[in-house]
Amino acid sequence: MTIKPLSDRVLILPAQAEEKVGGIIIPDTAKEKPQRGKVVAVGNGKKDEEMILKVGDEVLYGKYAGTELENEGEKYLMMRQSDVLAVVE
Repeated sequence: MTIKPLSDRVLILPAQAEEKVGGIIIPDTAKEKPQRGKVVAVGNGKKDEEMILKVGDEVLYGKYAGTELENEGEKYLMMRQSDVLAVVE
């Protein structure tokens, strides 16, 4: 199944959370939610706001931004372009 965002929304594949810190393995319950990810799909934008992000961009977003989705065993975040804080270059 292919997910195509509408309007000014983007689909992001979050980066993996840190597994180890200095040799200590972190349990799943204590891992911090990643705030970095890769854009995998974008909408067409709005009439008054063009889509700046593109597929493949690595981005930073707010800790509680977006809606979690699961597709074919992979977890994604769907959020508005305005919820993205920065593009990492």
